[in-house]
Amino acid sequence: MSSGGFLKELQVIGERLLLKLQRLPKADPVEIVSFCVILLFIATVLVLMVIACSCCCYSCCSCAGRPDHRRRKIQVRPVAN
Repeated sequence: MSSGGFLKELQVIGERLLLKLQRLPKADPVEIVSFCVILLFIATVLVLMVIACSCCCYSCCSCAGRPDHRRRKIQVRPVAN
């Protein structure tokens, strides 16, 4: 997908979301609750992704001030026959 198509798709999704938000005060209670559940799910996924990425970066980039032991070079020696 090209970047123009992707941006157009994001714009369409944003317009639908805005329309849904504008109709929300007049909606049924079931629809309001379901919309809030979906928003809560999206927010939870985003928060978990940020936590996972920050933990990965923290351990990988040695932000803790200690050297990362996984980055040690291992010398491979030929096996004697």
